Amino acid sequence: MPPLGAHVSAAGGAAAAIGRGVELGCTALQIFVKSPNQWRARPLPAAAAAEFRAARAASPIGPVVAHAAYLINLAAPPGETRERSLAALADELGRGAALGLDALVVHPGAHLGAGAEGGLVRVAAALDEVLAAVPAGAPRLLLEITAGQGTVLGSRLEELARIVELAACGERLGVCLDTCHAFAAGYPLHEAAGHEALLAELDRLLGLARLGAIHLNDSQGACGSRRDRHANIGEGEIGTAAFRRLLRDERLRRVPMLLETPLGDDGAGHARDLATLRRLAGDVRLSGRGRRAARRAG
Repeated sequence: MPPLGAHVSAAGGAAAAIGRGVELGCTALQIFVKSPNQWRARPLPAAAAAEFRAARAASPIGPVVAHAAYLINLAAPPGETRERSLAALADELGRGAALGLDALVVHPGAHLGAGAEGGLVRVAAALDEVLAAVPAGAPRLLLEITAGQGTVLGSRLEELARIVELAACGERLGVCLDTCHAFAAGYPLHEAAGHEALLAELDRLLGLARLGAIHLNDSQGACGSRRDRHANIGEGEIGTAAFRRLLRDERLRRVPMLLETPLGDDGAGHARDLATLRRLAGDVRLSGRGRRAARRAG
């Protein structure tokens, strides 16, 4: 089974996220390295980074990735938003390097009326500027496929491939597949043929080696709806068969798969979804809160 986990809170410090992941029985994690809705944050203390590294080393958790701030728009025209976006991304890469993270997921951004090609050129230039100033040992930067709402870029794999082609730093870029986003953008993941077609297109345009993470989210909206509304596994329009295919696909067995589904009123949404995913993968091992949630759900 691939490394499996969820986006967990880092409230109380990044090391606390490791404990939350262990309680859920995770073997992979996603976190925020700072508030996703603020441009700046206090510097990361060296002691906090060391505590996180030690907690991770003592845990069964393998890959850990971060998700960049939602405010970042790499396709913004010259001006304050662009400068803030570049500074924020560089800061998050630095924090990720201090924590020893494997990757940082970022949305390409919105072209705001400049047109898709103009926006993609801006994204590539922004990535080159940021990565030129960031050491090669920083986390790998993963461009996330989007649902395609408004002028947001990245809803087609061709657009992500174009960014990689345009960027001088292309060898440092990977991609993150979000199942809800891809489905909302028109990729029919609910069908077996759609699963195969998506992976074939990804391999042709970018190479499967660039796939650095998969966000496992069901979708409240229909295929092609362009609605970025996540649903719990099996409670949306994608359905459990699609997740079974992803979990059991040998080509993806090393790719971390991470939930971003609703927690629910009781806060146990991830535990229930992880239990569902383990059953779909054929692995019924549960631990801690995951086992308790499975009993409640079953």
